[in-house]
Amino acid sequence: MAHTFARRRWARFSRYRKFVMSARRLFRRFAEGTSRQAGKPMAFILAVALVVAWAATGPLFGYGDTWQLVINTSTTIITFLMVFLIQSSQNRDTAALQIKLDELIRTSHAHNALLNLEELDEDDLDRIRKHYCKLARQAYGSLSMIEQEIRDMHNDEGRGGSAG
Repeated sequence: MAHTFARRRWARFSRYRKFVMSARRLFRRFAEGTSRQAGKPMAFILAVALVVAWAATGPLFGYGDTWQLVINTSTTIITFLMVFLIQSSQNRDTAALQIKLDELIRTSHAHNALLNLEELDEDDLDRIRKHYCKLARQAYGSLSMIEQEIRDMHNDEGRGGSAG
């Protein structure tokens, strides 16, 4: 009996897991598609057209409270829902980008300690950032030397060309 109960319980869990996975996949597709479409010029044109149509109906409704409530409620609901959709797409894009960067770090001569920087706290990140700022300042010093050497080469070429 216990075996049958466990089997039924596992079957229910498996169905639930499949449902959750398909719901996640559906939400991901919807969020990505909506985010992609919301960023296109046609979405902006449609939004402007809706606002113009709403404004044009003002005289028809006497610019009343209900008329104002329609646009306020509509924009609030759309904004509220779009925040979640865009954030979902942004999280996915950021995670994918982080994996790509981690792979580049792993396969390059960079320090593998940089692989999980996003997991560090602010103090550790500030300490590492200061180290890289110091390296950048040193590199700028080298850049100045390289630029001076290039100027010197051009000056030498100019002297050599006029002497011959």
